[in-house]
Amino acid sequence: MNESEIPIDIHTLKLQDWLISRRIVPKNVQQETREIHKKISSALQDMPSNEQLIKLLARTNINYYHVKEIIEILKKTEKDTKSVFGTYGSQRMKDWQEISRLYEKNATYLAETAQIFVRNVNYEIPGVRKQMAKLEQQADESQKRAHDLNKPETQLLAEHSALLEQLGVKGDNLHAEFVQVLAGLPDLYAKSLADIAKIQPGIDLYAEVSGNKQALPILNHLVEFGNTTVYQYIHKEAPLAVEEPPIRLNLSEGIASKDDNAVAEIDFGTDDNGGTSSTVSGEIIDYGDLAENDGGNIDWGIESAPTDAVEINFDIPVEEYGIVVEGTGMDGGTAKGDQAYTLLDSPNYRDRFLDEIYELESFLRMRIYELKQLESSSDIMFSLMDNIATHDGESIRKILASVEKIIQQTADEQTRHLFQLKHSPKYANLLATKLQQMTKAVEKLRATREALKTRTIELREQRQELNPVLEELIAQTRTLQSHIEKDISKRYKNRVVNLMGGVN
Repeated sequence: MNESEIPIDIHTLKLQDWLISRRIVPKNVQQETREIHKKISSALQDMPSNEQLIKLLARTNINYYHVKEIIEILKKTEKDTKSVFGTYGSQRMKDWQEISRLYEKNATYLAETAQIFVRNVNYEIPGVRKQMAKLEQQADESQKRAHDLNKPETQLLAEHSALLEQLGVKGDNLHAEFVQVLAGLPDLYAKSLADIAKIQPGIDLYAEVSGNKQALPILNHLVEFGNTTVYQYIHKEAPLAVEEPPIRLNLSEGIASKDDNAVAEIDFGTDDNGGTSSTVSGEIIDYGDLAENDGGNIDWGIESAPTDAVEINFDIPVEEYGIVVEGTGMDGGTAKGDQAYTLLDSPNYRDRFLDEIYELESFLRMRIYELKQLESSSDIMFSLMDNIATHDGESIRKILASVEKIIQQTADEQTRHLFQLKHSPKYANLLATKLQQMTKAVEKLRATREALKTRTIELREQRQELNPVLEELIAQTRTLQSHIEKDISKRYKNRVVNLMGGVN
């Protein structure tokens, strides 16, 4: 094989060292390159107005091959200054010809071309590609985040709609709508107690087992008379008139401005008081005029005895003491304050009702458990207990089902919301604040999603703008590679030169 047929393979990373080791370029070529660049900067200050030149000079880096193109263009623009000896009188032409000679001295142009080629291959092109990949990744992440915001938005809208549905309002005018839905609270109480007569056998069984005929007094009253006023429960007669305390809804104009954390205090769970919401507490509920009345109107079941033995004269007319005796039976008095509420509507008596209904439920569950044990045990204790009542497991389960239905309907979300709304002036503000914060959260999510969508479009546009930059870099690098391979080939009898690891 002839020497001219043996290719010269040079790795891109070792190209500059290869040129120095073959003494094609000097070691101190960097200093000569800096001097040439100074002359190029000075020559660029005085250039003719030419479209080709303007396009050529728009490039940031002017190398030896650009200088050759500039000289060819100046040969046309400065041809009037050419002498008969072939020299140019134009200083522009002289400056660029001088720059060309400095480049060709010691093959400085080849060293600079190799430097630009290596820099493009190792840094410029990978840097642009990395930036494009990063922009693409950021665009995908923004698009994904925008899509992920649909889930919390849907959830918030569902919670908002569910709360409005539970309250029975639309949310347009909360104050007026709250007042309107509160008028339907008695119907909810009536609905929950529609089947209360079915639990009478359970109440009788509880009284029989406990040996207390006066057990579960509120449940007994509700079964016999229905959801009457507290006044009727205490005095055993219906009032002539009912003056229920007015409903006060404290809805501030700037709902969220007073207490942005108010919603955090709302607890729709259950507590140890028989399932009532923990927000119905003495700290939140305003009982109106109840606190101002003395305890004489409420029968606490406590009989106090006189401390001293005092002889009572029953012959003294009660009129002398200023006492007015109201009529009896249907001629009762006026129910005011807490006594004007119905048993299920009174904060105090509602808790007592729930205590009793849960107590009855627990008793029935225990009784079913005992009957199950009886089937598999001959223990005398269970046998004695079984003789107390004649109810079997199936009948008790039917009673228990009725009790559970009453509990479910009495303690459902809508009833609890409206109950707290009626008896706690602060609760209306809490609900309104929660609804407002849900609406604001949805608006914020939508604004964020739109911003992310806009950001995604911008990132993709930036990614597209880098395409021509990358293409130009690749084209420039391939041109430089071709120049280098041809130049080295000429120096080695036109042998084939391959720059390994170049641009793909």
